[in-house]
Amino acid sequence: MIVITVVLDESGLLKSCDVRGHAGAGKRGADIVCAAVSVLAETALAVLAGRDGIITGGGPGGRGEFFLEIKSLSPAGREFLAGTGTFLVEGFRSVAAEFPQNCTVDIQTPRGKL
Repeated sequence: MIVITVVLDESGLLKSCDVRGHAGAGKRGADIVCAAVSVLAETALAVLAGRDGIITGGGPGGRGEFFLEIKSLSPAGREFLAGTGTFLVEGFRSVAAEFPQNCTVDIQTPRGKL
């Protein structure tokens, strides 16, 4: 099971994303659920890391681990982060809805879980 935890700030902007586990939906190297989650997370990090006004941290950890965090954000980067964060969360939700036995998404906000 892949467990995804996304933390949003008080304005709904992405603060961090933690991905842990293995989907078990296919053979190693051919698991469509792992591939989908990995592509979403790694692409989001690559896009955000290359953007002026956004400083990121994280990346793949050990096997079955990925972490992304927003370390610093200028006003110029807010709109871009909003769009990228929304895309990432909706992508994760889509994978979890399609494969609920293999992936869960927990969205945390200062007001509680979504």
